Amino acid sequence: MLSKSYYLILIISAIIGISFWIGFNINLLPTEASINAPIYDELFKILFIIGLILFIGMTLLVIYSLFKFRKKVGQIGDGIALEGNLRLEIIWTIIPSIIILFVGLYSYNIYDRMGGMNELNHNHELMNSSSEKIWAGISKVSDNKSYARNTNIEVSAMQFAFLFNYPEGEFISGELHVPVDQQISIKMESKDVIHALWIPEFRIKQDIIPGQPTILNFTPTKVGKYPIICAELCGPYHGGMRASIIVEESSDYDNWFNQNNKSEVNA
Repeated sequence: MLSKSYYLILIISAIIGISFWIGFNINLLPTEASINAPIYDELFKILFIIGLILFIGMTLLVIYSLFKFRKKVGQIGDGIALEGNLRLEIIWTIIPSIIILFVGLYSYNIYDRMGGMNELNHNHELMNSSSEKIWAGISKVSDNKSYARNTNIEVSAMQFAFLFNYPEGEFISGELHVPVDQQISIKMESKDVIHALWIPEFRIKQDIIPGQPTILNFTPTKVGKYPIICAELCGPYHGGMRASIIVEESSDYDNWFNQNNKSEVNA
């Protein structure tokens, strides 16, 4: 007859195997549409798998306990209390500590790969170096107003709308149009309260703070129309503060830009 240890190892292996299969085969996230999305999704999958292992394991343990330790016929009282089990205390201290340490180190690695550890207050010229990492964080705007990105856009957030200014074309749009596979740099500022620009398909979200302009850089990789959502409670109509980002082929973006370009007319 097989020992209890064998069955325990078999059950734990099955739980881990099922969790990994679900984690890598069932995608709960929206479409990947930016260069940062696959990096972020790595972390999500790992956290999802860890959560599944804990959820399935604890659920089975509770079900097992309901049958194993149910009150026997004729039993009076709650039974003998479990006290002073040093081995159990060590196990439930070490395992969570290892999980937390692993998640912390892995999250730091993901954050660094996305460029989150880049120095703040750096100008755009430095950010255009060949050694630059994929970057989707914030940076305080320096006094140097020269942009070094392929496409540079200014975003104004206000209750309850986003406005997108294209300085090179001297026009404002209610939709954010960008070319695919090109680095985009947007300078964001709030006209009133704290807002947040969130594009789920790009896996980027950044607060827009009054009096503190910030820079957000990203590279779209898939043509399409995606929602822009304010993810910071900014007033009674916060839920309706939405816009769209339209990612186009370079030729389509150029046509749209030229149709709205006012700089040539003013010249």
